[in-house]
Amino acid sequence: MSKLASISFAKPAVPATGIAVVFATEDLKAGPLGSPLLDALTSGFEKVAKAGGFAGKRLSKLDLIAPAGLELDRLIVIGVGKPDDLGEQDWLKLGGTAQAALAAAKASQATVVLDLPDGGEVSPEAAATLATGVRLRSYRFDVYKTKKDDDNGAPDLDLDIVGPDPKAAKKAWAVTAGLADGVCLARDLVNEPPNALGPVEFAERAAKLEKLGVEVEILTEKEMKKLKMAALLGVAQGSRRPPRLAIMRWNGGRKDDAPLAFVGKGVVFDTGGISIKPAAGMEEMKGDMGGAAAVVGLMHALAARKAKANVVGVIGLVENMPDGNAQRPGDIVRAMSGTTIEILNTDAEGRLVLADALWYTQERYKPAFMIDLATLTGAVIVALGNHNAGLYSNNDDLAEHLSEAGEQTGEWVWRMPLGKHYDKLIDTPNADVKNTGGRFAGSITAAQFLQRFTNDLPWAHLDIAGTAFGQPKDEINQGWASGYGVRLLDRLVRNHYEK
Repeated sequence: MSKLASISFAKPAVPATGIAVVFATEDLKAGPLGSPLLDALTSGFEKVAKAGGFAGKRLSKLDLIAPAGLELDRLIVIGVGKPDDLGEQDWLKLGGTAQAALAAAKASQATVVLDLPDGGEVSPEAAATLATGVRLRSYRFDVYKTKKDDDNGAPDLDLDIVGPDPKAAKKAWAVTAGLADGVCLARDLVNEPPNALGPVEFAERAAKLEKLGVEVEILTEKEMKKLKMAALLGVAQGSRRPPRLAIMRWNGGRKDDAPLAFVGKGVVFDTGGISIKPAAGMEEMKGDMGGAAAVVGLMHALAARKAKANVVGVIGLVENMPDGNAQRPGDIVRAMSGTTIEILNTDAEGRLVLADALWYTQERYKPAFMIDLATLTGAVIVALGNHNAGLYSNNDDLAEHLSEAGEQTGEWVWRMPLGKHYDKLIDTPNADVKNTGGRFAGSITAAQFLQRFTNDLPWAHLDIAGTAFGQPKDEINQGWASGYGVRLLDRLVRNHYEK
């Protein structure tokens, strides 16, 4: 598989040699996205397409080797269907489809041609979105492979995208490239093996954002004890690896503007603790820090494009292990807020980490809102599968803005209910609250638990257990970790909160 080396943008020109990618409409004619290269085929494109079973349907492909009438080594034709309804997600998928075809062809250099013979227009933003699709599809996690996939002779790929306004496209890509890198950073963190990425190592990765101008502060176990974060520390006490709380600040807005706050669950490995999980599938619990990974990826994206907003990212980093010193079912701990929590199940640990992280964030930074991300419950996967994150919120405007950003980016959310009748399910006679409400409505009662630590600040909770990893493979991701949440939240900030 070819690894992406570079993407550049160039003025309209018909490539004479090498490998080219062009687009064809459903009518197979040189429409708004048809190409003069197709007209130059000696045998006629319609005849070639018919022989190849190609009808121009969106994301379909036709691969022509040494096409007659052209000096090209290869011409890859990708269908766009009806071009009038091409949206952002379509351009993203077209980029991914192009990358897949070029990887299969073991291309070292190629040109994507965005022809406009009939006066149609491909915007600079669309060209940059296509490039983003190429970048995301080219991602792979092979750092631990001694024999790389490209050892079979597939070279790195240098890609030129030819369009009507390369200067504007390059400017748009300068913004979007940082977003793509943020997604890939989040994927890297989730994909890392748990023996290599403990709380300390994760915090060190977050600290690397200082190179982009992000202010990073790492709290140690000693410092968290002084803050009385017994909920978070209780999860960590069964592990030999010390916990960390990483705080990342991007100050791109006006000095007096309240920051936007994003809080991530960072359980680097979750055995379930004393309430231990079944062995089958436990290896996937290295991804139980997908929320924290998304927050780090988001901070990278915002800093890389110099977002005009003040943003704080807070991630609680712990490992949940069974040990002689581990937390027990029946324990009662006092959170930083002063709330007492009865532990009924040590596998309901992520909400304990977030309880202290949320309280710390709202108390120290007085943000405009808080959004937390967490691979929190299996119940949300039962309810929504792998295509929507569960959205819970105490603020209709914030929930609406998140839903809008989800539709635009394809990182969908589905709003779920909150209410007093659900909140009663986590009451207990032994403490202020218990950490699980039982089998039914498990994702909802987890959200109700978190809401008790928001102090009535505008807040949203995203349960990303079904979307952070293990999603069906698609045009922009062929791996296990998705990087879900980075594009969603970047769009939220861009749409409504930059000045």
